[in-house]
Amino acid sequence: MESNVGGIVESKSKRIEESVAGNGLLHRRVFLTQAGALFGAGTMGMLGSETTNAQNMQGRPAWMQSPGKGVGAYGTRARFEDHVQRAAGSAPGTTGAGASRTPLQHLEGIITPNSLHFERHHSGIPEIDPNEHRFLIHGLVDRPLIFDMDMLSRYPMISKIHFIECSGNSRVSGLIDEPVDQNCGMLHGLVSCSEWTGVPLSILLDEAGVDPSARWILAEGSDSAAMSRSVPMAKAMDDAIIAIYQNGERLRPDNGYPMRLFLPGFEGNTSVKWLRRIKVTAEPTMTKDETSKYTDLLDDGTSLMFTYPMAVKSVITSPSPGLDLNGAGIYEISGIAWSGGGHISKVEVSADGGSTWGEAALSEPVLDRSLTRFRMAWRWNGAPTVIMSRAIDNTGAIQPTRDSIIAEKGMKFAYHYNGIQSWAIDAEGRAVNTYV
Repeated sequence: MESNVGGIVESKSKRIEESVAGNGLLHRRVFLTQAGALFGAGTMGMLGSETTNAQNMQGRPAWMQSPGKGVGAYGTRARFEDHVQRAAGSAPGTTGAGASRTPLQHLEGIITPNSLHFERHHSGIPEIDPNEHRFLIHGLVDRPLIFDMDMLSRYPMISKIHFIECSGNSRVSGLIDEPVDQNCGMLHGLVSCSEWTGVPLSILLDEAGVDPSARWILAEGSDSAAMSRSVPMAKAMDDAIIAIYQNGERLRPDNGYPMRLFLPGFEGNTSVKWLRRIKVTAEPTMTKDETSKYTDLLDDGTSLMFTYPMAVKSVITSPSPGLDLNGAGIYEISGIAWSGGGHISKVEVSADGGSTWGEAALSEPVLDRSLTRFRMAWRWNGAPTVIMSRAIDNTGAIQPTRDSIIAEKGMKFAYHYNGIQSWAIDAEGRAVNTYV
């Protein structure tokens, strides 16, 4: 028997569930003090039909009846997880210009496996012999420097956990006239998070001796497109890394092997892959990759340039399209939040289309310019509804609505879209992209 008094639901077992917002959202302390009881089999009602089969557990399944396979030289995942794949596609008429998207809806925690990290290439993945590769620092410096991999690896390294996001991520989720019917990874999967290890760029620039007139650098890659971007000197001297390792192993070719520039919090393509040179300059170089592309076109015909930081953002990964709810009951709403401006201080969740909001629990660790996992308990009553999340970072920046972004910028721009994502849940528990 249950009673509901003042937003507190008290069950027969004396478990306390505190409602914090409309349509069944429960207080974040549920995950700190009562998660086991709340999400137990008795509450969920999902294992009751199996209890009569408990005696059958006395037998041995097939995999216990003979030795397993032997050890291997490089690990592979279970074949039962082979459905977890990136969604990959190339631009028409090309084989190397395109992207593959991280399947966010199938992942947990904050670290993206190297094999599922998103890709974005402009002219394919070069096969670079690390023994032949060279990295040049030149321009407005006292001493031009050339490094091979052995020389670079002798410098002191640091490791940082950061997200990286393509600036075109999520635009199809909100900058199309009608909602696009796709899953979370297809709409938002051009973001991933890793531990990056390498040499601080400031050490190398100090060794080269930067001219006082220098305010910018040009970073150029070794792909056939010679992908290149201008970066403010202040960023280069602050926290830029020449990354050599990702999640403990050498970079993979699709993420810049044997070295890449990594700029925490900045739009993804400024973290130039397959890095071959950095030219120190007085002004931005105005390359093709920052004039004809990666600028934000406004309705009045003007464009915003060098809008580097990725703004505060979040998305619910579960429930989401393809991850159906199995009838009314208590579920965990889970997702990720991130900001190029700092760390996530709060995520709020709505289960009634934005009418009311409740604060979600943030799972540790909560790191600067990293993905942050959030969770919230939800008692779904089985009726159609809309769920959504909005993130707030430590600078006070709040994730905006789709309508407010369009009112400010129009719909001609293609980069830096960070509008609130809404999932409509129907009575059958199916989720679809929707606008509210």
